[in-house]
This record gives sequence, C-alpha cells and structure tokens, in this order.
Amino acid sequence: MHLGRVLGLLCLPCALLFLAPCVSSAPPEEKAKLIGRGKYLAVDIGGCQDCHTPRDQQGQFIKEKWLQGSELFIKPAFPIPGWTSISPGIAGLPNWTDEQAITFLTTGIAPDGTEGNPPMPRYRFNRPDAKALVAYLRSLKPAAQPLGHVKPSTSH
Repeated sequence: MHLGRVLGLLCLPCALLFLAPCVSSAPPEEKAKLIGRGKYLAVDIGGCQDCHTPRDQQGQFIKEKWLQGSELFIKPAFPIPGWTSISPGIAGLPNWTDEQAITFLTTGIAPDGTEGNPPMPRYRFNRPDAKALVAYLRSLKPAAQPLGHVKPSTSH
C-alpha cells in the first residue's frame, strides 16, 4: 500500500463537511454539549489520543500537541500489510470535509473507497456520534507543521 494513503486514512478516527455549518449556527449551549459528547467519544471510547498524540520522555501525553499526530509507540510482532509507523494529526480535521469524516467514522471507508490501515480500527459510530466527534475534532487547533501525510479531500 502507498504510504501516503496509509497515513491519510489514519487521519480519521478517531473527517467531515456537513457539520461545520450546523455546529457554528447552533446555540452555544448545544454546540458545547455536542463538542463535549465528541470529546467523550474520542478520548474515553475511541482512545484517539493513544496513537494521535505524542508523549514525553515519561510517557505522558504532550497536551500542547493533543491529537496533532505522532510516531506510533507500538510495533507489530510480525509483519502486517499496510502497517504505518506515523499517525497523522486529526485535530481540526485538516483536508477532510465533515461529510467525508462522518462517512469514515460510520463505515470505516475513506473518500477513495479504501479502509483505514493498521493499527487504525474500523469504527462504526452512528451518525449522531460521528457528528459529535467531528465537532470536537474541529474545535481543536491543528498542528502548525503536520506530521506525516494528511490525505487531501477527493471531492467537496
């Protein structure tokens, strides 16, 4: 598999077009509730930070780089086709539309029709939860210098 595709596909658990207008036009308390739900799903359920956030020398997450991409600390014990060693940043969902991210989070299928590459799990969130995840990820500051390759949108 092509490394760019591998890294681009990892960029999405834990990317989307439909939600941004909905979230920005929602009342502040509804927007905060949606972002809170997305944070719970990303951190407590999906564990996105485990692969997408770098750690310091003591193994603690570097909060200033939350979900901005990281070299993976895990390696397979034997060769696994498509395995990647870099997890791209998902903070801000760079280069993904809301609808693309929702589709990826609900089906595990990226805009180019492929699945995410290992160790990215194939999530099957329902649509409301996927929208909440997108709202949370959009609320985060993307990396100034992206780590790895973030797959560009194939359609808008």
